[in-house]
Amino acid sequence: MTREEVKDAIVNIINDILPEGDCSEVDPDKKLRDQLELDSMDFLDIVMELRKQYKVQVPEADYPELATLSSCIAYLEPKMRDI
Repeated sequence: MTREEVKDAIVNIINDILPEGDCSEVDPDKKLRDQLELDSMDFLDIVMELRKQYKVQVPEADYPELATLSSCIAYLEPKMRDI
């Protein structure tokens, strides 16, 4: 996947989990939890969807890497490159 495809995949997962959330206005460098009012269950749902849809494992120790949209893309791009 390209960087843009990784971004689209993340945004689509978030939109599915938070249909009332609007990712089009998300600042890529600010924490997603703060911008979209994600609770811990929503965050875990995102991690589970990454595993289910793309077979990407995110260890709990790496959860801070998924704080912002930019950091999500940077973390996931190498893991999703061959998808």
